[in-house]
Amino acid sequence: MEDTVPSQPPKTVIISGGTDGMGRATALERIARGDHVTVIGSNEAKGRALLDQAAHPNLRFLQADLSSIAETERVIARIGEQHDTLDALALFANRMSPKRKETADGLESTFALYYLSRYLLSYRLRPLLDASPDPVIINVAGVGNTAGRIYWDDPQLTRRYGQVRAQLQAGRANDLLGVVFAGQAESKARYVLYHPGFTRSGADGHPNPLVRGSIKLLAKFFARSVADAVQPIVQWIDRPPTDSLCAIDRGRPVEKSLKTLDPDAAARLAAYTENLLRSR
Repeated sequence: MEDTVPSQPPKTVIISGGTDGMGRATALERIARGDHVTVIGSNEAKGRALLDQAAHPNLRFLQADLSSIAETERVIARIGEQHDTLDALALFANRMSPKRKETADGLESTFALYYLSRYLLSYRLRPLLDASPDPVIINVAGVGNTAGRIYWDDPQLTRRYGQVRAQLQAGRANDLLGVVFAGQAESKARYVLYHPGFTRSGADGHPNPLVRGSIKLLAKFFARSVADAVQPIVQWIDRPPTDSLCAIDRGRPVEKSLKTLDPDAAARLAAYTENLLRSR
């Protein structure tokens, strides 16, 4: 009789932005492995479609607009009611906006959704992650890219909004989020910053039909498949890296000395963010 390798115990996984693209693919991969997965998304119809496709009792969907601080806090409280521990938090939620929009909290919407929701989820769920034997946070953004910066004199882009500028600033903010989170010795969770590169994911969400069509055409010939792009994420959930901070750009490790991973800038952004939250 052949020896069998014992299967890994099921993980408890939270996925923000999990009804589309890479987030959705990650959810389906983890459910197929027998994990308990909670997906957070703003679109109820997409959430229901995912539940119908998976047809698995271990998959839950929480509807929430994560650009809202109150909604994000509500979801965090709900997760705390449902779970004592979390093994993995995968952060995908993002949405492009050609025009500047303010949230109910008076924040620029890209900053609020793409960066601030990830900050809140990372820190507010840390006690549950620390209760796990081997926890990991995976932040899918644009690490390794040095374009863009934090506009310290106007982080909410009230005077010079641009869709690309907003996306790049939030991407750089997520780089700094990973640096400051991983620098806290008391946290058990390893933090992975992951840039998958150009993937066949998210093109349908662009509001401009001409841009949407162009992205789809380019993706057909040049982009990685979603299934290929999520494989490292699936593996990190099974086997988190040993370093407190791991930065991967399209399969290649990113040097921690890169200017976009500056610890002083990370501390400055963390202080700004905490002051921002205290004022809301």
